Amino acid sequence: MMKFGALIPVKAFQGAKQRLSSRLSPPERSELMRAMVHDVLTEVTRAGGIHRTFVVTGSDEVARWVSACNVTVIREHDETGETDAVHFALDVMKGAGMDAALVMPGDIPLLRAGDVESVVRAAPANPDVPFAVLVPSHDRMGTNALLLAPPDILRLRFGYDSFRYHLNEAEARGVFVKVIENSRIALDIDEPADLRKLIPCLERGRTHDRLTAMRDNGSGFFARAS
Repeated sequence: MMKFGALIPVKAFQGAKQRLSSRLSPPERSELMRAMVHDVLTEVTRAGGIHRTFVVTGSDEVARWVSACNVTVIREHDETGETDAVHFALDVMKGAGMDAALVMPGDIPLLRAGDVESVVRAAPANPDVPFAVLVPSHDRMGTNALLLAPPDILRLRFGYDSFRYHLNEAEARGVFVKVIENSRIALDIDEPADLRKLIPCLERGRTHDRLTAMRDNGSGFFARAS
């Protein structure tokens, strides 16, 4: 049986989500990021088919905070960006016996355990076939889930137009690739417009509670959005 590991890269909470700075204060952005990571980790660790969940971070604060979340922390010593952090962590996961790695961001708070399971189920039945399963972001410019077997089967690149890049990389390497659509995985929170899409869809979770508290406390985002 294949061993599937999940990987969530998490940067420092302080200074998080700069593209929301026109609508949210630094403390609000920090608390929102904490809430989203909490919700993502809760669902990933609940999902069937995931043997271990890993968090890669270069932040002491994040490492301490997630240590209570039933995850394995991979400490990144030199923070040179998300792509390098993920490559470093995938090498660690492969060395830890993971046959496949599911990489997901920490800012997709609509995620549910069933969504994680649906990506795992998309893996080919033949465990000897190297593969990549991709879930694009809502604008199809980003990659919000990557299931890779073995974990280092592709050279990754996160950021602008990463979805197209990963498709091309899989084709160039002759890797079996499958694309699945999932609206909850697709909505990552970077821009104020993303936050506006998120709010009507949230029904529970720490992100829901945090945004409700911001609204009740008169956050500038809600004042301008009304």
